[in-house]
Amino acid sequence: MNETAPCAHRVDVLLREACARIGREDAEPLLVHALGRDRAWLFAHATDPVATAAATAFQALVERRAGGEPVAYLTGRRGFWTLDLEVSPDTLIPRPETELLVELALERLDPQAPARIADLGTGSGAIALAIASERPLAAVVATDASKAALAVAVRNARAHGLENVWFRRGDWFAALGGERFDMIVSNPPYIAQGDPHLAQGDLRHEPAGALASGTDGLEAIGVIAASAPGHLVPGGWLLLEHGLEQGPAVRGLLAQAGLADVETRRDLERRERATLGRKPA
Repeated sequence: MNETAPCAHRVDVLLREACARIGREDAEPLLVHALGRDRAWLFAHATDPVATAAATAFQALVERRAGGEPVAYLTGRRGFWTLDLEVSPDTLIPRPETELLVELALERLDPQAPARIADLGTGSGAIALAIASERPLAAVVATDASKAALAVAVRNARAHGLENVWFRRGDWFAALGGERFDMIVSNPPYIAQGDPHLAQGDLRHEPAGALASGTDGLEAIGVIAASAPGHLVPGGWLLLEHGLEQGPAVRGLLAQAGLADVETRRDLERRERATLGRKPA
């Protein structure tokens, strides 16, 4: 340790100053990223000096976060399920509540049996890759209308060595042709256009097409629900994430499409988060 290093360029000082501006939850991952270390290193080397270039880079990240840019986009990474994923402004930032969709999917997929799964609007590939990592016998097809988002998803699949995922470009079912699947999952856009939340927080920086859908937020969900039966095998499942107050409407759309065993599940905070239904056998 170099005790003569300028105090302003010490790990603990940099972190303390950043916490005062943007909070520890954001400051720590940004410092870890800027230094190329892990969180444990920060505390084991709290009084270590930091090179001026790294300190400057960190301070620039803090300024950008203070200006509202999401931490995930500043670091280019976000954890989801057991995976560390690349993310970019071309992809939605994976969120912990979406892991419920993965849990519901795994409950319905026999780990000892092959299955065909489609993930619509895959973005960074979070849902598709999480399922593929837990069910290596499954064949997962992930679609997205965005070429840039698919490029991120492909890199994530390669980084994790997942060879049972295939990526196709197309809007919802357009890339699937007449194929049928044992399961279709999707976290589609479900915020109403014009919702004030779109102008707040991280949502300001995320791709609008992955967030908002129609005047009531149900446009994409309605399209997926109506078309899903034609792409499911008998007994196949449709699983959808949606907004906290959309459960009744989504259950109605799935029932209207002819799906059975329709139900809504709650996330860890007891909020209605995902609705599923099964094509009758």
